[in-house]
Amino acid sequence: MNFEEKIARLIRPEVRALKAYHVPDAAGMVKLDAMENPYGWPEALKRDWCAVLKSVALNRYPDPEARALRTRLRAALNVPAGTELMLGNGSDELIQIILMSLARPGATVLVPVPTFVMYDMIATFTGVKFVGVPLGQDFALDTPAMLEAIERHQPAAVFLAWPNNPTGNLFDAAVVEEVIRRAPGLVVVDEAYHAFCQRSFMDRLGLYDNLLVMRTLSKQGLAGLRLGVLAGEPAWLGEFNKVRLPYNIGSLAQASAEFALNHQAMLDEQAAKIRGDREALFNELMELPAVRVWPSAANFILFRPERKSATVVFAALKEQKVLIKNLDGSHPMLAGCLRVTVGAPEENARFLDALKRAI
Repeated sequence: MNFEEKIARLIRPEVRALKAYHVPDAAGMVKLDAMENPYGWPEALKRDWCAVLKSVALNRYPDPEARALRTRLRAALNVPAGTELMLGNGSDELIQIILMSLARPGATVLVPVPTFVMYDMIATFTGVKFVGVPLGQDFALDTPAMLEAIERHQPAAVFLAWPNNPTGNLFDAAVVEEVIRRAPGLVVVDEAYHAFCQRSFMDRLGLYDNLLVMRTLSKQGLAGLRLGVLAGEPAWLGEFNKVRLPYNIGSLAQASAEFALNHQAMLDEQAAKIRGDREALFNELMELPAVRVWPSAANFILFRPERKSATVVFAALKEQKVLIKNLDGSHPMLAGCLRVTVGAPEENARFLDALKRAI
């Protein structure tokens, strides 16, 4: 048996059919492809942070429960009393833990599409059937289709990105609540972009025993820490905690996140600046001829050039050292679409100049 035959015999066919998540090389680019916060920390704050890190005992394992950090996060995220938190190595790990826990034979996860690609990929990893329900006009939830799919598939979990990625819109809150009420299983409201829309389902956790709320610190300037947060009923999180690998949040990440949360005002100020930068960028894009732009409640904007293909425009931007996300081909509803992260004003200006030349 040759090497290829061994792979075919041992690796699950659904895994072999996947493509690995691709992260393009951004060296030397204006990097506007990954929804990162463009603003760094002042040098004085970096020095204070380094002093904190010097006190971390790297020869010891981290607190496996991240107790001090979870306490700090409860206050920072306004987590309701009576609910619990679990931390993950980014939201991706939390999605994986949830689906691993629910992966009984025949289990289904239901998600409106297009949306965050990792829901689909992780469902494949964990052997859970993925059902995508197409969004409606202007990427709104198609309420009849969602409710019909819930009734037909009886999903173990529904994931709702709120705001949605990559479309940037907030689904109608009343429709989301109807989905929560009608779902027989868990509904996970993924609020990765909460800082940029300032609306949340966190205060509804006590109203629905099947609701979980997921957050991340990545979009607020801490993407390098890989810290995701899941809030919900203690009974659910107690089960998920059995699947979570021990010591999944390292000591340096715990110390860094606690330090950052002690400077919440700075993080909030940066988020407010990004919201202002987003509106300015949106207005500039709206002024361009032959460009369709969708409003966004996140820190990115979806748009479609009408006179040239997305691939041609993407390549022209890349030649000018501006990197954004080409979504053409990822889903039929995103045909011809591109997504740009809201950068610092000078980065947005570079992008706009390059786009004007590209189109």
